[in-house]
Amino acid sequence: MLSRTANNLFWMARYMERAEFVARLLEVALQMSGMKSREGRTEWNSALIASGCEAGYFAKYDEVTARDVVDYLARDPDNPSSIYSCLSTARQNGRSVRTALTVDTWEAINGTWLDIQVAGRQRFAIENLDNMLSWVKRRALQFNGAYNNTMLRGDAFYFCRLGTYLERADNTARILDVKYHVLLPEYEQVGGLLDYYHWRAILRSVSALRAYHRFYRDRISPWNVAELLILQPQLPRSLRGCYDQVTGNLDLLAGQYGGQTGECHRLAGEYHARLRYGRIQDVFDSGLHEFLTETIDRSIVLGKEIQRFYLM
Repeated sequence: MLSRTANNLFWMARYMERAEFVARLLEVALQMSGMKSREGRTEWNSALIASGCEAGYFAKYDEVTARDVVDYLARDPDNPSSIYSCLSTARQNGRSVRTALTVDTWEAINGTWLDIQVAGRQRFAIENLDNMLSWVKRRALQFNGAYNNTMLRGDAFYFCRLGTYLERADNTARILDVKYHVLLPEYEQVGGLLDYYHWRAILRSVSALRAYHRFYRDRISPWNVAELLILQPQLPRSLRGCYDQVTGNLDLLAGQYGGQTGECHRLAGEYHARLRYGRIQDVFDSGLHEFLTETIDRSIVLGKEIQRFYLM
């Protein structure tokens, strides 16, 4: 496969995953918007930080308001991580490799793009936002289902999976880190109790509320939330679950190309082993924030190494 084709597939999947992540962030912000956290911050601040869009937002706006945050994260074409921009970029990448996609996969991407183009500003208004965000999540799930169920198990499929799960790992680390430290009151110890509804919001943002209650038949606690989202392999959005897929698909790609491996394989394997054999006690002892920050940095470095080895 041409590296350019692999690059398009990889980023197509990443941007579809990112669009869903931003929709989930906004959905939780909408539900929790009445609650303020430390220093008067709200869930709208949290959404900006977790999405990595805080600097871009304040270059355009002077203060945080629900309407402006929704507009910037949902439909602003000048924000490369807005839902609108993510879907646009995913569609551009998909169009460039149209022949590498199945009909169902292409229709899932193209149909989503055509529909969002006709969705005016009013569709993203606060009073309509919940329905629109649910629509974005459904279309992202449709895309994932389409390529998972129709693409041949070959390098095109592996690059899509690699993009999906690398992006998902980064997103899970960001949401857990930002929620934990932006929302944690100064008088709380790391690992102490936080307001029940804030932790519930973390779980809802990654569709893990029911999973939590299946694993832990107890009150929601920061310790258990962190363990579920970091170390539980059964949860498809946990860091461990994501890196199971990242390392697995890198191994499959190596098999497709004569067994050749590079620094990306070593880095992914090293971090996967840490998640596989790690304990939540060790994570908290070393500092949850430090652990998650390192995870985000590792994801960025790993993405660059994948780019260098396969996609250039």
